[in-house]
Amino acid sequence: MYIVIAIISLLFFVQQFGTASIGKMFGPIMLVWFAMLAFLGVVHLSDDFTIFRALSPHYAVQLLTVYPKGFLILGAVFLCTTGAEALYSDLGHCGKENIRYSWIFVKSALILNYLGQGAWLLSHYNGEIFDTANGNPFYGLMPQWFILAGIIIATVAAVIASQALISGSFTLISEAMRLNLWPRLKINYPTEEKGQLYIPGINLILFMGCTGIVLYFQKSTNMEAAYGLAITLCMIATSILFANYLVSKRVDSIWIYLYLAVYFTIEFGFLYANVKEKFSHGGYVALIVGGVLFSVMYIWFRSRKIKHHPQ
Repeated sequence: MYIVIAIISLLFFVQQFGTASIGKMFGPIMLVWFAMLAFLGVVHLSDDFTIFRALSPHYAVQLLTVYPKGFLILGAVFLCTTGAEALYSDLGHCGKENIRYSWIFVKSALILNYLGQGAWLLSHYNGEIFDTANGNPFYGLMPQWFILAGIIIATVAAVIASQALISGSFTLISEAMRLNLWPRLKINYPTEEKGQLYIPGINLILFMGCTGIVLYFQKSTNMEAAYGLAITLCMIATSILFANYLVSKRVDSIWIYLYLAVYFTIEFGFLYANVKEKFSHGGYVALIVGGVLFSVMYIWFRSRKIKHHPQ
């Protein structure tokens, strides 16, 4: 826990100097990270080739409908579906074309790694229950001599992902200020890098919030619960906003309703599973934080309307 707090402190401290110089290392490091994921997965596919049956949607439907409480497993595996939003939150730095093409490689690497983990589990625990307290299938893929290097690479990748979300937060707050949805804050431009900015007030709030949550939860499983529920709500909000965008572009209403029906079915399924399984284990924090942010934005917006249009 102390190592995590030290990393968080250093990460937020360097924000004021800009990340243009160290940002040049992000791409190569993430390339190594995802190449490592793909390689480890491919090496262990031969442990049990029946794992390729997992690609059939038949087993997914069977798991959700036949297996006892199978639907609630969605809450446990939900974080496997996340990650893309971190890329798009940093869209101003990366560019949409770069994200679109790199995501093909990223998704392929993740799928190979998940298949490798499944094959490893089948070969080591076929017919038995795997207790995660005794190990982790991800690190189970690694040779003993590589585990330390794997942990270091995973930690650096997590720091880079955190950096993308921090940069994305600065961008979102600056856009909220332009829309008069957030109180005015000082914005610095530490480098000449396009789209890069730094908001001291938000940096301090994020640092205090992250440190407080680490000290409060102390275990990553509880933080995963809060993160999972937050991402589910974010997905639903994104779908609603995109539907409004389609309305503004005068898209035929039948396509909009079809889009909402498909995505809401998936997203509310995830929401139900996350609330059922994760709300009491830390998911409530996501609602509290979201509620506070919404209150600040709503009060600021209403106050400005009253100020400029007194009755």
